[in-house]
Amino acid sequence: MKIVLGIGNPGEEYAGTRHNCGFRVIDCLARRAGVALRRGRVRARLASARLAGIPVLLVEPGTYVNQTGEIVPTLMREQAADPADLLVICDDLNLPSGALRVRARGSAGGHHGLESIIAHLGGSTEFPRIRIGIGSPPAGADGADYVLAPFPKSERATMEAAFERAADAAACWAASGIEACMNAYNRRDG
Repeated sequence: MKIVLGIGNPGEEYAGTRHNCGFRVIDCLARRAGVALRRGRVRARLASARLAGIPVLLVEPGTYVNQTGEIVPTLMREQAADPADLLVICDDLNLPSGALRVRARGSAGGHHGLESIIAHLGGSTEFPRIRIGIGSPPAGADGADYVLAPFPKSERATMEAAFERAADAAACWAASGIEACMNAYNRRDG
């Protein structure tokens, strides 16, 4: 079974922060599929769903971003999934707010959640991901403080639209594969 994992931090205090873009997309996918995320045997909230008619497991890890990868090997073993069957959704402060980038593989790009997943996959970077732009911190601002801050009102509509587009992209990936997803969604943001 394919797995769609959103990176984020658990807890209400992090719910509206930039670092929780992945969770926001998983919530959108669960809403569209009419399913509820529930605590699973691994430290995560999980739901079996269908995206474009394809069965997938939606995952919000119950660990903080830096430990996201801890549950990945168990999930992949239980779902008989290969790295190509794992779609990771995360924030990216190197992209403008609301921009999407879909990749078949690649480095962590400084994202600690991706670093954790790569480490727990034995160094493999061969899993697809959707990065959602959150913009860069202002000059002199701390990057950690920036990603843990909520979106300002001026960006909320842009980000809500980005979460919906990322959910569309995840469904495209499930139904048509990563190449079709990249062709369809990387073009939209230039």
